[in-house]
Amino acid sequence: MDQVVSKEAPPLTESEKNAIIGGVLLSMLLAALDQTIVAPAMPTIGRSLGHAEYLPWIVTGYLLTATAVAPLYGKISDVYGRRPTVYAAILIFLAGSLVSAMAPNMFVLVLGRAIQGAGGGGLFALTQTVVGDLVPPRERARYAAWFSGTWAVASVAGPLLGGTFAEHLHWSLIFWINIPLGFVAMAIINKPLKKLPIAAKNHSIDGLGALLLIVATALLLLALNWGGSAYPWVSPEVIGVLALSALFWGAFALRLMRAAEPLISLEVLGNPIVLAGTLSMFLLQASSVGLAVYLPVYLQSILGLTASESGIAMLGLLLGTVGGAASSGRLIPRFTHYKRIAMVGVIFAILCLGLLAFVAGHASLLVVEILTVCIGLGTGTTFPVTTVSVQNAVDRMHLGVATGVLTFLRSLGSALGVAMLGAVALGFGLPLAGEGVQVAGHVASVLPFEMIFLVAAATLVLGLITLTLMPEKELRGHMDNPAPILAE
Repeated sequence: MDQVVSKEAPPLTESEKNAIIGGVLLSMLLAALDQTIVAPAMPTIGRSLGHAEYLPWIVTGYLLTATAVAPLYGKISDVYGRRPTVYAAILIFLAGSLVSAMAPNMFVLVLGRAIQGAGGGGLFALTQTVVGDLVPPRERARYAAWFSGTWAVASVAGPLLGGTFAEHLHWSLIFWINIPLGFVAMAIINKPLKKLPIAAKNHSIDGLGALLLIVATALLLLALNWGGSAYPWVSPEVIGVLALSALFWGAFALRLMRAAEPLISLEVLGNPIVLAGTLSMFLLQASSVGLAVYLPVYLQSILGLTASESGIAMLGLLLGTVGGAASSGRLIPRFTHYKRIAMVGVIFAILCLGLLAFVAGHASLLVVEILTVCIGLGTGTTFPVTTVSVQNAVDRMHLGVATGVLTFLRSLGSALGVAMLGAVALGFGLPLAGEGVQVAGHVASVLPFEMIFLVAAATLVLGLITLTLMPEKELRGHMDNPAPILAE
């Protein structure tokens, strides 16, 4: 195919940059919403399609493929360009939405969700990669609040929309709504994306490495979803799948060392900033998403809120996360040691989570809301710091790969966080802990939630340690109106 040489591409105007950012953020919002919008509609879908025992696969199918393909999209976009790769991801996502909306039975719906995930996983990685193309790292931090805001809106708006569609309209609207919005996003970004140059010409995709990575990831996520729900953690089924996953991970590692051009460059993986930054994102996301899943269960079980009321109460976590990310994004260019912004935020979130665990049995809704806002503020500061640090650590040729790895570990952390806190909840007698969708009556003891909050805090402690170990590199680029650098 024809390659676009960087120096021949006309420069992008500010309006074109804003159009691209708006379009890819809309695409990312669609993919993020479809991780959360299905949960409250699952009982309705089960009654409509039957085979309710396969309901968890509506969520699992999407998660499996979305996580597994993220690094592959980063590499493909580095080789073939952002525009065709973004378009492919959107079209795959819309095809999955169409299959899901028209599904006559549960099995077709699960297949549609898996197809959706194969596109949605690419949108997560490509959105941040495209913004990385448009602005240098020093200015890029200012856009971080939009990414965090998109994730936060999806985590709260998804359950609300899903419940409304299922209760008052029809559950298939959850998927039909993606079609017009997806085409709007494609129309917005069509012309300006043509001006983005291809970063790594004359390179190839390691197909065998991609296959090994996808299979290894899918098996790992399958074990995490089965453990504690479908089968006990020490059952032959879970242990067997974990062992098979480990075998494929070993084969993938061997392929990385022997391939002429591996799927993920060893130069990228060996970068200490990329290594520590992606690992900290993995741990922080495990804590954040796990908390977001089980906090509504706590609000309904212990504080007696309804499903809709608990969704509204989750706005505190949403606003806190967006506020923390926005503040962090604005502060990063002004600090020499910008990593400390995230470290302070994580310490603050750890203290608030510990306090929430301490007062969980007798706290009022107001106290819980204040604490969740503060937790969101603290964890929100980390996303701009880790993203900008990782992207600033690599050259443009490896930007897609590095961002894909970051997105992959973020998604994997989400899955692990839900599985980890689900195991804690089940271990302390919380019903329906594996799904966190609805609560069968009130839970007699607050102990499961106290332990969930403490484990989430402990996970943040591990994330803080990795942040502390992450080296700092001076940010490339400039600001239009640079503020004085506050050397600490």
